[in-house]
Amino acid sequence: MEIDIEYLKQKQIELSKKVIIKPLDIEIKYIAGCDSAFRGDLINSVFVVLDFKTLSIVEIKNITSNVNFPYIPGFLAFREVPNLINAYETLRIKPDLIMVDGHGISHPRGLGIASHLGVILNKPTIGVAKSILVGKYKEPCKIKGCKEIVYFNNKAVAYALRSKNNSDVIFVSPGHLIDLDSALSIVLKTIKNYKLPEPTRIADYYSRKF
Repeated sequence: MEIDIEYLKQKQIELSKKVIIKPLDIEIKYIAGCDSAFRGDLINSVFVVLDFKTLSIVEIKNITSNVNFPYIPGFLAFREVPNLINAYETLRIKPDLIMVDGHGISHPRGLGIASHLGVILNKPTIGVAKSILVGKYKEPCKIKGCKEIVYFNNKAVAYALRSKNNSDVIFVSPGHLIDLDSALSIVLKTIKNYKLPEPTRIADYYSRKF
């Protein structure tokens, strides 16, 4: 498969102009986590919808399809978003906000998978990633809740967050229709006893289980 990288970069730049970063101004009743897993030529994408107050599961949907795009760092959305949208469309309960396993605006062109998905679905999205893609930050203290801002091109694009005592940091970035501090607040409210917040932790589990 021949991939035109320059064309994809231009598409990301165009979509990034549609990203809206602003304080979250809606009430969250249902929050979703989404993730994809791969086996051979197949992609399995999962949406898990949780009650925001109790973090209990109210719905799980998954879709398995053929993969039609290779893994290229910085272009993850073109590989995963089409199947994620297919899974989203099967949901009976549409979430008020989506938490994505990946980056939001903390991306070379300001359009990680969380921002990409948010723009297409016109939904507030948050990126929660396990590794950094762009930017620099000071290492947070080892205590749960410690955080430091990640800067890229002199712009705050994410928080490096210690979500569990002595664990590796996770990277929280706004995707669409939310700002950095609102994204951090939501993530902190959805962390229980694990490194990852419940929406993406559960989505990761079921994407591999299915």
